[in-house]
Amino acid sequence: MGFTLDFLIWAILGAEVATARPGPGHGPGSEPRGSVTEELPRAVSCATIPSPFPSWSQLPQQTTLPDPFLPLGFTTTDNAGNQSASAFAQDVMTGKGRNRIQTAEEWYQCRQPEILNLLQEYQYGYYPDHAQETVTATRSSNTVSISVTASGKTGKFSATVKLPTGASKAAPAPVVINIGGMQDQPYLQAGIAVVGFDYTSVAADSNSKTGAFWSIYNGRDIGVLTAWAWGFHRTLDGLNLTVPEIDPTRVGVTGCSRLGKGALAAGLFDKRITLTMPMSSGVQGLGPYRYHAMSGQDETLENSKQGAPWWSDNALATFINHAEWLPYEAHTIAAAIAPRALVIDQGTGDQFTNSKATAIVVYPAAKVVYDWLGVGDKIGMSVRSGGHCDLSGYSSVLQFAQKILLGKNITQDYNNLGSYGSPLTTTYPWATAVPKAA
Repeated sequence: MGFTLDFLIWAILGAEVATARPGPGHGPGSEPRGSVTEELPRAVSCATIPSPFPSWSQLPQQTTLPDPFLPLGFTTTDNAGNQSASAFAQDVMTGKGRNRIQTAEEWYQCRQPEILNLLQEYQYGYYPDHAQETVTATRSSNTVSISVTASGKTGKFSATVKLPTGASKAAPAPVVINIGGMQDQPYLQAGIAVVGFDYTSVAADSNSKTGAFWSIYNGRDIGVLTAWAWGFHRTLDGLNLTVPEIDPTRVGVTGCSRLGKGALAAGLFDKRITLTMPMSSGVQGLGPYRYHAMSGQDETLENSKQGAPWWSDNALATFINHAEWLPYEAHTIAAAIAPRALVIDQGTGDQFTNSKATAIVVYPAAKVVYDWLGVGDKIGMSVRSGGHCDLSGYSSVLQFAQKILLGKNITQDYNNLGSYGSPLTTTYPWATAVPKAA
């Protein structure tokens, strides 16, 4: 299934709901005020997105992280010409592929939408068209009840709002929306509102297809991570409609473990999200499919699909035992969020997720793209002591949240990889040939 660039530029990322119907202003293709794309001088010609998308057997085996600057159509093996399969794969991995993008214009207008498209095809399932939805909300004290209707079907869920002292319509506070609970008080004391919703009422963490999302979209091949992302977005719609004490232009999203994967998807698919904060997210989050055995319990594509196949769409299962043929990686997901902010949390004592590879492989590879786009200060890595989903992680990323959401100067170094040391640059060899004309 293929979507056009026009569809991606208008429909994927969720237009702002300032009334009960979506409208312009925060639609896909727009960027936060003051961002790179506001200054784009010209339109560019984009490579065609393959349709249908290539299967694993049509792609080269890439033992290192895929080159984020290389359009998908130029990675397929039918581009090898007279080269051997191994020689072609080597070129693709080392930044020597044909027709790499060369400018920020090409990234934002061509490659970023293509990445969003291919991530939906291969992992997340296709995000529903928000333009077809009607969102209404009511507020009673600190509870916001949200109702979403599309195609004659309705799903309902609620969110709980905690406001910091002094938040008002005249002086609205930034907000962090979370699922699964978080360390509230440090954020409230810092002047940041905290909102939570019951993710199980949006989509159960199972194959049962129950919850508000599935009340509308049952029968579609969409992963539960995307359903939870939709829950974040519709919660933000509800806040916009009923909670004037919250500033809808300063929004963070977070969750831990599988819920961190969901928060990552939320940041990926809605440009209203100012700051994405995935905590201990692991594989299908910001843990790599490649280099999966550096730390933790060796979390892989195979065991994640076996243990929770409902997190992703069915297409990801076709790469079981062929993860190195995937044309993307966790760093690709992270880079697609740019120029918006991303801070990644991992604990060195996390026995479940691959913290080391997230820190020394995924983060620095994604930062190459952020740096190339001139927004390197918008991505950070928090390596803390402690285990999986240790609540101290929320305190560890708080300074970064204050920088992004409150404009504060900070002292913590979010480029410090702690006991993990330095980036493992051999895992992303294309970085030695970063395009020059960013």
